[in-house]
Amino acid sequence: ANAASGMAVHDDCKLRFMELKAKRTHRFIVYKIDEILKQVTVEKLGEPTQGYEDFAALLPDNECRYAVYDFEFLTEGNVPKSRIFFVGWSPDTAKVRSKMIYASSKDRFKRELDGIQIELQATDPTEIGLDVFKSRAN
Repeated sequence: ANAASGMAVHDDCKLRFMELKAKRTHRFIVYKIDEILKQVTVEKLGEPTQGYEDFAALLPDNECRYAVYDFEFLTEGNVPKSRIFFVGWSPDTAKVRSKMIYASSKDRFKRELDGIQIELQATDPTEIGLDVFKSRAN
């Protein structure tokens, strides 16, 4: 567990991330901090066929989450590529305590997921719009 926030990371979090990274079995993963169990757990897994809209729809309006999104795109030379994004979702309307717990646990949790390429921190949907992913991926 982490001394700063006391949050453990459930093994499933790393396992699912490795599946996303190595096998492309998931398009995205939404993680939630379970305050009762004091650990980060997997809340939702996105199928490879699901896209950005499906992902964005799963981030709650007034609760914090962590998420990983495997963003596929074409380079200027039409070469298919992908980047693994880590999203720290902390909407302005979330409870202060929740925002503090997610903020204090983020860096340690992110270190557990080996292979994250780009990090986005967002407080409202415009900060993680598809255009933001596109501009950061290149």
